[in-house]
Amino acid sequence: MQNSIDLRKKRRWGETLIQASLFIAGAFSILTTVGIVYELGKEAMNFFAQVSLWEYFTGADWNPQIDQFGIWALLNATLMTTFIAMLVALPIGLSISLYLSEYASHRARRTLKPILEVLAGIPTVVYGYFALTFMTPLLRGIFGRDVVDIYNTASAGIVIGILIIPMVSSMSEDALSAVPRSLREAAYGLGATKLETAVKIVLPTAISGIMAAFIVSVSRAIGETMIVAVAAGAGSNFTFNPFEAAETMTGHIVRISGGDLSYDSIDYNSIFAIGLTLFFMTLSLNIISQRIVRKYREVYE
Repeated sequence: MQNSIDLRKKRRWGETLIQASLFIAGAFSILTTVGIVYELGKEAMNFFAQVSLWEYFTGADWNPQIDQFGIWALLNATLMTTFIAMLVALPIGLSISLYLSEYASHRARRTLKPILEVLAGIPTVVYGYFALTFMTPLLRGIFGRDVVDIYNTASAGIVIGILIIPMVSSMSEDALSAVPRSLREAAYGLGATKLETAVKIVLPTAISGIMAAFIVSVSRAIGETMIVAVAAGAGSNFTFNPFEAAETMTGHIVRISGGDLSYDSIDYNSIFAIGLTLFFMTLSLNIISQRIVRKYREVYE
């Protein structure tokens, strides 16, 4: 008589351990985020107890020494550098991703992708001095020394754009590669050229992933610190001229954090107010990214 087969579910201790490790990692990241937001909020509330929200969000002068706390001077410089960075990174990054996805051979893709990753691995402080010692003299040689200041948001924005090209191209290429091969073959069967297929079929189909890549890259540009700290300049200067010096939010945090700040002073608390503003800006962009992905996502069987 054969022994009866035990059909009861057996516990796999290895899988249980992996599942527990993944849960701990996820919980740790969530708790870390909560802790950061708590500290930002706690110190920022001390700042807003002395400075009204109206003054903070409507003022255009930021000078803590004379009690001026208008965030728009810093915010404007941040948005200017981000906009310039996007003008550089988005078209170049998207073009690279189209080439890698639709035109490059396997050998070329295997060679080019590691080169792009090298750009992402260079320390940002090196990019900052590259902007100051190469990009700024280049702009001054093109537009004139009297037009372009030594410290300016244009050179910082251009180099930030170079910095985030690998992010744009890598994420966009993943979205383009996820488009089913059958759509390309159908377009070829109808007589479309390779360029028409890439631009009119593949690109619109992958638009949700590409838009998500763009928005994540904007968040990265907003949060960039060392390039703007080295190349963009310092001081509260509300200007729309990209060739003039202007201080960004992250650049201001770096500059005054390196000074002799007394604990719990208004200067000290202002750092956390700026940090909390940056947090909500990037959080809003990530929420928008998720909604775009859900709205325009194409599902294929």
